[in-house]
Amino acid sequence: MKYMLIMRATDETWASMENVDFNEIIESMGKFNDEMIRAGVLVAAEGLDDAAKGVVVDYSTETPVVTDGPYGETKELFGGFWILNVASQEEAIEWAKRAPMAGPGSKCEIRRVTQIDEFPQDNEWIRKEREWREATGQL
Repeated sequence: MKYMLIMRATDETWASMENVDFNEIIESMGKFNDEMIRAGVLVAAEGLDDAAKGVVVDYSTETPVVTDGPYGETKELFGGFWILNVASQEEAIEWAKRAPMAGPGSKCEIRRVTQIDEFPQDNEWIRKEREWREATGQL
């Protein structure tokens, strides 16, 4: 089963990291990622750029409205993610507990990634997606 570990940080988290050398952050994350690679569970991992450089598409009106970052509520922002292929949610939790650079106020949300096999296989769009995944080596 695949699980996404979504790192969320608060202003307090960012403040606690302010004086940490960037090379130390890279080394810490690199070691953690390497551990997951050696365990055979890491599928993907990415950090996210500053929320102030992002945009939000709000669908609460008939015509979607795009606004520049930072988001309206910045108490918790996603900072990055890992996708793991593990046997259970409990195993994903154990990896999340070991995540580096998880400072004060930070959290890790864990969500199972649904698999294409869980959707109706006779649906035209599911068939098209399956074909695309097969063609790109993702299935």
